[in-house]
Amino acid sequence: MTIGQPGAPRHKSLSASEPTNIYQDSWRHKTQQMPVRPRLKGMTSIFDPIVLRGLTIRNRIWLPPMCMYQVPLHDGVPTDWHLVHYGARAAGGFGLVIAEATGVVPEGRITPNCCGLWDDAQRDAWARIVDFVHQRGAAMAVQLSHSGRKGSGWWDFSGHTEASVSLDDGGWQTIAPSPIAFPGYEPPREATADELKAIVAAFANAAHRADQAGFDTIQLHSAHGYLLFEFLSPLTNHRTDEYGGDFAGRTKLLLEVCDAVRSVWPSDKPLIIRLSATEWVDGGWSPDDTVRLVPLLLAHGVDFVDVSSGGNVPASIPLGPGYQVPLAATVRQAGLPVSAVGLITEPHQAQQVLDDGSADVVEIGRAALRQPSWPLWAAHELGVDPSSITQPSYGRGGYPNR
Repeated sequence: MTIGQPGAPRHKSLSASEPTNIYQDSWRHKTQQMPVRPRLKGMTSIFDPIVLRGLTIRNRIWLPPMCMYQVPLHDGVPTDWHLVHYGARAAGGFGLVIAEATGVVPEGRITPNCCGLWDDAQRDAWARIVDFVHQRGAAMAVQLSHSGRKGSGWWDFSGHTEASVSLDDGGWQTIAPSPIAFPGYEPPREATADELKAIVAAFANAAHRADQAGFDTIQLHSAHGYLLFEFLSPLTNHRTDEYGGDFAGRTKLLLEVCDAVRSVWPSDKPLIIRLSATEWVDGGWSPDDTVRLVPLLLAHGVDFVDVSSGGNVPASIPLGPGYQVPLAATVRQAGLPVSAVGLITEPHQAQQVLDDGSADVVEIGRAALRQPSWPLWAAHELGVDPSSITQPSYGRGGYPNR
């Protein structure tokens, strides 16, 4: 779940007496912390580079997108706060720094204090941040997003008790596949077919600006109950037109966005997608659906899947160390490389994810907020020479056992 996501259900771990579904039952026992096994010679290290199309990323420790809500009200322009926030993680050794959910239109933001990429002022502000991240040796991505029915929300530390921002306070009428409200939010309006075509074009326009800003890759946000995922889920998409109904209809908008973005995104730059692999609810989007979708994404120009889960409807999620890693392992078998995220906090735990073949990359989120130089600490703990990620001015302080 996105850090500070407004209105997000506060999930709790399942107890033995609580009902589960087939996916919870099959994965629950796998989420327990396991003893670390010795690595075999030749196994991939989290410090090995990874190549996606023409992009070489220096290691497999990535910073996932996490909403920060630090943009001046309504203008969507990132500031020095973002320069420091993302620059610190780049200097700390992360291979890929993925910027937070960034609206492709003003109504696509999660809150009025979220970033955007619908105009040139935003592009130019991002370009300065991207350049600084590059100077620190990291690659940078931007997560392009439309919030759908979970937009126009107050952020957690806003001081407001209601979820939605009223029109009088600068909020907006949200849209969704169907007029079904997210719990606590104002009801959305059902998007028209013409509006959906405009949204597809907005994703392409934002992607073009992302290229101009120097981003190395784009991540499309199709997770956590935002617009693209709302269309995937039969729980929130009750449409009877070409964008609803069966699997082909519910995936149509996402694939159109992939095509539109790929048409303007340079062929040597990779395209990443973030998916909720399951809703953790019977009758919702499932891991089987995700596995079925991956070959279609590959055919439409996607190169990598960031595997997350939940966020579209309230659900009981079995939180625990690495609780989403089994999902990543399942999706990885469908034909694209994947990243695992979710309560991965310890270096040996992160390395084990790669050793087990569960994922190609690990993403460190909450732990990276506590430790901007998490990769340097991981190098120390794993006995790896961190010279490829240590900033020259850090000197010997970044090296293990010295």
